[in-house]
Amino acid sequence: QLHVVESGGGLVQPGGSLRLSCVGSEFLFNYYAVGWFRQAPGKEREGVSCISSGGSHTLYADSVKGRFTISRNNTKNTAYLQMNSLKPEDTGVYYCAVGTYGMAERGYNYWGQGTQVTVSL
Repeated sequence: QLHVVESGGGLVQPGGSLRLSCVGSEFLFNYYAVGWFRQAPGKEREGVSCISSGGSHTLYADSVKGRFTISRNNTKNTAYLQMNSLKPEDTGVYYCAVGTYGMAERGYNYWGQGTQVTVSL
């Protein structure tokens, strides 16, 4: 089975930046789209961004557009989420998922364990 592991979460002040990484366990990772999702305390999980297998197509939630950038390096079996101008409402557990390109959770088959992002003074 394909395993993915997120890293890079932490505590950051409003306006700060953070870069999350998602590493796939095998080359097969590179044949799928990668999505980033997040879940704030007491909230439903929501789609943040996704990127196609080749990295040429991306989607962003309106709430993060212009602030977040998704990318991938298939040589390293890795996807990234660069988060700039962070706001307290960006706080939550961020998940990396692998599957079919799009913003719907149902399209993703494999999920990481999540990494905590906290934006606070």
